[in-house]
Amino acid sequence: MSYNAIYQLTQAITLGAERHPDKAAVRRSGKGLTYAELETKSNQLAHLLRELGVKKGDRVGFYLNKSLETIIGVYGIMKAGAAYVPLDPFAPAPRLTFVMRNCGIRHLITSEMKLDGVAEMLALDAGLECLIGVSPLPDTAVRTLTWDEVFTMPTTLPTVGIIEQDLAYILYTSGSTGDPKGIMHTHRSALSFAEWAAETYGLQEQDVLSNHAPMHFDLSTFDFFAGALVGATTVIIPEALTKFPANLTRLIESERISVWYSVPYALIQMLTHGNLDKHDLSSLRWLLFAGEVFPTKHLRVLMTKLPEVRFSNLYGPTETNVCTFYHVTAQSGFGFAVPPDTDEPIPIGAVCANDEGLIVDADNQPVAPGEVGELLIRGGTVMRGYWGRPDLNDKGFYRRPVFGEAYEDVYYRTGDLVQELPDGNLKYLGRKDRQIKTRGYRVELDEIEVALLSYVGVEEAAVYPMPDGEGSNLIEAAVTAKEGVVLEVAALIEHISAKLPPYAIPEKIWTLDSFPRTSTGKINRRELQTWAVTAVQN
Repeated sequence: MSYNAIYQLTQAITLGAERHPDKAAVRRSGKGLTYAELETKSNQLAHLLRELGVKKGDRVGFYLNKSLETIIGVYGIMKAGAAYVPLDPFAPAPRLTFVMRNCGIRHLITSEMKLDGVAEMLALDAGLECLIGVSPLPDTAVRTLTWDEVFTMPTTLPTVGIIEQDLAYILYTSGSTGDPKGIMHTHRSALSFAEWAAETYGLQEQDVLSNHAPMHFDLSTFDFFAGALVGATTVIIPEALTKFPANLTRLIESERISVWYSVPYALIQMLTHGNLDKHDLSSLRWLLFAGEVFPTKHLRVLMTKLPEVRFSNLYGPTETNVCTFYHVTAQSGFGFAVPPDTDEPIPIGAVCANDEGLIVDADNQPVAPGEVGELLIRGGTVMRGYWGRPDLNDKGFYRRPVFGEAYEDVYYRTGDLVQELPDGNLKYLGRKDRQIKTRGYRVELDEIEVALLSYVGVEEAAVYPMPDGEGSNLIEAAVTAKEGVVLEVAALIEHISAKLPPYAIPEKIWTLDSFPRTSTGKINRRELQTWAVTAVQN
């Protein structure tokens, strides 16, 4: 069986165990799992979940730092016929409790290190029935099972009727109403991206891929799924290590990583603080980046330092996996990369195979080549929809009648403005709404405002992005107080930290007497942003 014949994500591991059982599938901090071990252990977890009553279509969560157990969880959950839901291990308990209750998570894979967070969620009535990966807990009716108990289960592959249209995982991202929204991906949508990536970037059995992104971030699906299709090895980068660029560079050298995939911010940090010149990075053959715009001035320097490495820009909201790609200017059509000679942002490129793009105006009419419009995407990589949110599904998809209205093409509205360049590549021009990227994470500024406004002493709140000079955005906010209230910024930050993930907490919060206004009486956020820049400089 070739990977082109695979119709569910778990088959890649089963096939890998048959072809190269002793090859490392995944490594982390000196430990690893072979394809045979990953196959066996994930089978055992799947049997246990089925015995616990997990059925096809159920949702099973995991709440732990990236580890070998995380990957066993990913494949074991899917082999049981369920969808995995990765929880941000650093998010506040109320946010995680919302996610679990929203999609009905009853079984949670966790670790002893995360029991304080688990206890907070249990106190908030998260609806959990069983914890896997921990010893028994006192004073709780929630059942617990250790990994030793998991690994007593049968090692054979469970018989579960899974087809490509079945749900594989749900990723929760920021929501403009203040609550996270669940993005549902099927085996088909994930495989469509993984198979395209494996072919486009020539992944082979001898490749070593980096897993830099958190599991609740869509970039992580490339590392594990595309790598597994070809029998490659994926190296898990611990969360703590991502904060130290020099250690990341050292890891590339020691693990002989050949394909790196991350947000541009991580690459910029390695460029400026990673001591690239002091390490042997000859194993690298391709650097992929996605999640936000890579400032060309930084990209040019990085490409100059790594002249033997190819570079590609990948684009796509979580709802579409990756839907466009751009190989940075190359010699002889497709050879080694040549640094761009201008500071113009590089394009987001062409639409991936098995996807189709449509650029439309405000009336959903296709724009002429060269005109600006919203990018719509349909095809294999697109999500099924938002979990339990028919309102968002109605808003997020455009149904275009064809064949005399006897049939509909269904496109996802990305909300991104693009322009088709003369060479056919697409240029990204920004968001239609107020959603931004900060260091690779997608954040709804409205969600932060909702959290700020929930503080009892806040009258009004405005949130805006501030470029950090290193290729990403920082988030700042300004608030006004209710009459007679003196706002304490520290208390305000403590309040919103219980509602938002760490990356969504504003770097600075200004307390003002009043806000600048537009002619229609709305808060003038652009003027507020300009004022904040001036205030910092003074």
